[in-house]
Amino acid sequence: MPLSKRLFDLLLASFLLPFLAPIILIVSLALVVSQGRPIFYVSERMKTDRDGFALWKFRTMTQDPTDSGASGGHKSARITPIGRFLRRTRIDELPQLWNIFRGDMSFVGPRPPLRRYVELRPDLYGKVLRNRPGVTGLATVAYNKEEERLLKSSISSEENEEIYLRRCVPRKAHLDLIYQRNRTICMDIHIILATLNKRMRVVPKV
Repeated sequence: MPLSKRLFDLLLASFLLPFLAPIILIVSLALVVSQGRPIFYVSERMKTDRDGFALWKFRTMTQDPTDSGASGGHKSARITPIGRFLRRTRIDELPQLWNIFRGDMSFVGPRPPLRRYVELRPDLYGKVLRNRPGVTGLATVAYNKEEERLLKSSISSEENEEIYLRRCVPRKAHLDLIYQRNRTICMDIHIILATLNKRMRVVPKV
C-alpha cells in the first residue's frame, strides 16, 4: 500500500472514530438484546493472494456451522430483522475500522475475498489483490446492486457458487483493475462519497 494511501486511511479512521464509537456501542447493545451473542461475525479473508486476515463485521444472520461462500437467496431466511437494517445501511461494516487501523484493509479497494475464491481463480485475484482490500470500492459501488439481483435468485449453495464464480467474480475483478490503474486519493474520496450516497455518478473509462 502506498504511504500516502496508508496515511489517508489512518487520518480518516482517527477522525471518524469519535463519531462512530457511540454508534458501534449502541448497535452492539441492540444486537445483544435482539439476537444474543456473538455480536460479531469474524471471517477469514485474503489481503494478498497468499495472506489471510480476520475480517470483522456485526453479525446479521442466525448462525450456521455449515455456512460458506457468498451470500445469496438461499441464505436470505437467516438474515435477522436488525441484520437487514444493518446491511441496508452498511452499518454492519463499521467494525472493519479495526481492520483499517491494523493495516489489513483500506477504506477503498477490492472487497476482500474468501480464500476458496482466490484458490479457484488465482488468475484474477493474483492481479486484483496487488491492491489492499477495502471496505468499499469501485466494484462495490458500481456492481453491488447487480450482484445482489443475480444472487437473490439462487436457491442452493451450489447454484449460488456457480452464479458468483461465473458472472460476479470476473465483472468485479474487471472493475477492481480499472480502479487499480486509475487510483488516486481524489478517486478514493469520490468512491467513499458515492458509497454514502448509494450511487456512482462517474465511472472511470477503461
